[in-house]
Formats: sequence, structure tokens, C-alpha cells
Amino acid sequence: MSLIIMSPSFMHDRVIPARHTCDGLNISPPLAWTGVPVGTESLSLIVNDPDAPDPAAPKMTWVHWVLYNIPHYASGLTEGVAAKDLPAGTLQGINDWHRTGYGGPCPPVGKHRYFFKLYALDIVLPDLKHPVKVALEKAMQGHVLAQSDLIGLYQR
Repeated sequence: MSLIIMSPSFMHDRVIPARHTCDGLNISPPLAWTGVPVGTESLSLIVNDPDAPDPAAPKMTWVHWVLYNIPHYASGLTEGVAAKDLPAGTLQGINDWHRTGYGGPCPPVGKHRYFFKLYALDIVLPDLKHPVKVALEKAMQGHVLAQSDLIGLYQR
């Protein structure tokens, strides 16, 4: 069985509902996953937009959410999950708004792709003290057992 991440709010390669964006409530979508491989000790989630600022001429990847040390037995996250309600042991990184937590899609122009990337790791990472995406990816190197992507689309 393969690692699969999904959301009851939107299908893969389909539009993310406005409630999960800056045009709505700006709350995280509910997420669920299956197929966590044997030997997984923790999970990490990175949500980013590789189409920033303009899909016709992308210049950067905008990071919307960084979570790590999600317990291996967790099977998802509830809609609008608050920091205090994350699964026990889950730690947060810093997004490109320079804060922890979810920041929803808010593209300035065009239709953007939002990648919800789930990683199964063979270790529980040390406390990285609110890492940015690049620091988390470096810490995960050599420890990724499986990865799954859920892509959502949004245009204002």
C-alpha cells in the first residue's frame, strides 16, 4: 500500500474551496492519509505554492504551512486545526508570512497550484525551533520512507 494524502474538501488537481483561502475563513482544510509505511516514526507536512507570484513567470515557492513530528499513528488533521489541537508531539515551522500555522492561498494573479506534501520519516526529528521549509527538508534528508502529494488549485 502506498502513502496517500487526501482531503474531503477538494479532490487532487481540483479547486480549493474559498473557505480555506484568504478570500474566505483562511482555515486549513481537513486532511486524511492512509498507507503509512511500516517503520515510520513520524510524519511531516509542507504546504507550498511553486507558482508565486505569477504562474506565467514563477519566481519563488511560497510556503503556507510547515508541520513535523506528527505521530506515525495519526491519520489526519481536522479542518481549521489550532496549534493546541495538533496531534501530541507535533511541532510547527515558520511559513513565508514569518509565523507558525496555516496561511491559505491568496494568489495575486492567475491560477496557482498548492502542494500538500506529506512525508513519512524513519525518525522523530529533534526540536528544530520553528524551522523554515529549507531547514526542515535538510533535517529530513536520508530519513524519508515515502512521500505523497495532494495538489489543490486556486485563482482569485
